[in-house]
Amino acid sequence: MTYPTPKSKSSISRRSAMFALTSLATAAALPAMAQTYPERPIKLVVPYTAGGATDVIGRVVGLQLATALGQPVVVDNRAGAAGNLGAAFVAREKPDGYTLLLGALTSHSINSVLQPTTAGFEMEKSFTPISVVGRVPLVVTVGPSVKATNLKELIALAKSKPDGLNYGSSGNGSPQHLAAELFKRQANVKITHVPYKGSSQALNDLMGGQIDVVFDTLSATQAFIKGGKLRALAVTTPTRQAAIPDVPTAAEAGLTNFEITSMFGVLGPAGLPEPVLAKLSAALKDVMDKEEMKDSLLAQGASPVYTTPAETRQQIKAEVARWSKVINDASIKAD
Repeated sequence: MTYPTPKSKSSISRRSAMFALTSLATAAALPAMAQTYPERPIKLVVPYTAGGATDVIGRVVGLQLATALGQPVVVDNRAGAAGNLGAAFVAREKPDGYTLLLGALTSHSINSVLQPTTAGFEMEKSFTPISVVGRVPLVVTVGPSVKATNLKELIALAKSKPDGLNYGSSGNGSPQHLAAELFKRQANVKITHVPYKGSSQALNDLMGGQIDVVFDTLSATQAFIKGGKLRALAVTTPTRQAAIPDVPTAAEAGLTNFEITSMFGVLGPAGLPEPVLAKLSAALKDVMDKEEMKDSLLAQGASPVYTTPAETRQQIKAEVARWSKVINDASIKAD
């Protein structure tokens, strides 16, 4: 029987020395990376079509980020599969800071739970969180045919005829759908879901009286509310919104703990180097402090936000946990 020849102390020493030199070289390269990044244009993937709320936010953020970093930031619309296509594309990219995602983090969190085998990413593992940049509140709105002038009256009406009212959403598993399911549980009412292929169709039918209530974003509903075509009963934020200051919060209207926003943020692929992450985080902080940035987002019905990478990670974790519970409790399945 033969036995492997023991490695000499000198060979072990040489390997240890090589490892140490490699580690030192890597450590030395990190500060240099921070100094030189970015050296070329950055691609900012928006996983939805041009013209939507996410795209508008992405273009505003990208324009300001380009100024802060000194390199062009090119918006790349990669729509498809309810945002999964673009998000999965970024998750697969090299983590060098040159491909980033401007994502609808609430929708991506829901999709990663609702479609774990087909989404193409795991929300808590596939990305490096950089910053939340905006939150869009939802508004509880009813059509002209609904005899409710406030949220308490809507809840009373729904309780008086279980499953007699119906609500529209932009699709099964959408934030609007899950917000309504959360409302049903917290208000202890039964209302029937009518899924559509998008918000515009649901809102058109709401104005036409085919459905009774919609839980949709302020950006999608504010023009109809201000035009008197829809009646806003409550906003789902802790404070009232400047765009519709007369509309109470859900808590003011009698439904406590019903706080929901659609969260938007910037992510990189998992494993983004710390110097690159730090530089992007600092740049986004500067960007989100600018008055023109705040004004641009507020015009879209979004509240401007900046969070650190650690805070962003925690908020994504909370979002995944929250919607996992709603999906499981309501036995919601993907289309």
